[in-house]
Amino acid sequence: MTAIKKCFIPSAGYGTRFLPVTKSVPKELLPLGTKPIIQYSVEEAFHAGISDIVIIKNRLKNAIEDYFKISFEIKSFLTNKNKHSLLDSINTLIMNCNFSFVNQKKMLGLGNAISEIQSLSNDESFVVALPDDVCYSESFPVIGQLLEISKKFPDMCIIAIEEVEKEHVNNYGIVTLDDLEIAKDTFFVNGIIEKPDPESIDSNLAVIGRYILSNDIFEALKKIHPDQNGEIQLTDALQILVEKKKVLAYKFEGVRYDCGTFEGFLKANNFLFNQGNI
Repeated sequence: MTAIKKCFIPSAGYGTRFLPVTKSVPKELLPLGTKPIIQYSVEEAFHAGISDIVIIKNRLKNAIEDYFKISFEIKSFLTNKNKHSLLDSINTLIMNCNFSFVNQKKMLGLGNAISEIQSLSNDESFVVALPDDVCYSESFPVIGQLLEISKKFPDMCIIAIEEVEKEHVNNYGIVTLDDLEIAKDTFFVNGIIEKPDPESIDSNLAVIGRYILSNDIFEALKKIHPDQNGEIQLTDALQILVEKKKVLAYKFEGVRYDCGTFEGFLKANNFLFNQGNI
């Protein structure tokens, strides 16, 4: 059992890179095989031992909420056809997880989304999983790997990182690390910056969409200002905690596909198909 009980899944964005299909279909419900993108993050949390799932959405994305409820009409139809097993994967989650939904009032960035769930955190650390990042590990879910680190360092923020091509660092939050490895593949973060110019930084270690955040993050979020696009960046709040030596980075075991891009979405479909996991 894990001391961390909740996983928050921010899903309020408009999915503009997938228009026009995302005009009426939430990007998080686009199919990876026969399951929607968001289901993989929920399954990852569930298999890591977390059953309290909070999905942060916008008011136009009620289809996400509907997806995580029993459809009695479809259930009855499939039972009569002896095809009820087709819904086993989602029904397992529905029956074993506690789902709740929060509407993000304004699309003002990931930091803003996290700010709006403070009352639901119960002053405890929590997991954040970005559904765009679909992770696969043969050994242990990436969220589970972070939880193991958190057992050793319970009051720390822990972020999953991986190397990316240097020319792509301007698409990510990029970290610099202390040289000392304090646990397997785990380091203190010396600095973190959102989408830097590739020529301005030596590091190519990118933050991916898996975090454990301590309750300290909420006070840090109150201290930062919107960026040039009017968004509250979680990265800026983490930098405040970096300066207090409260952030660790973990080089996770596994692979990650960015399904927020069409190229990554296709690669994830191909990978999962070849793995026989769809």
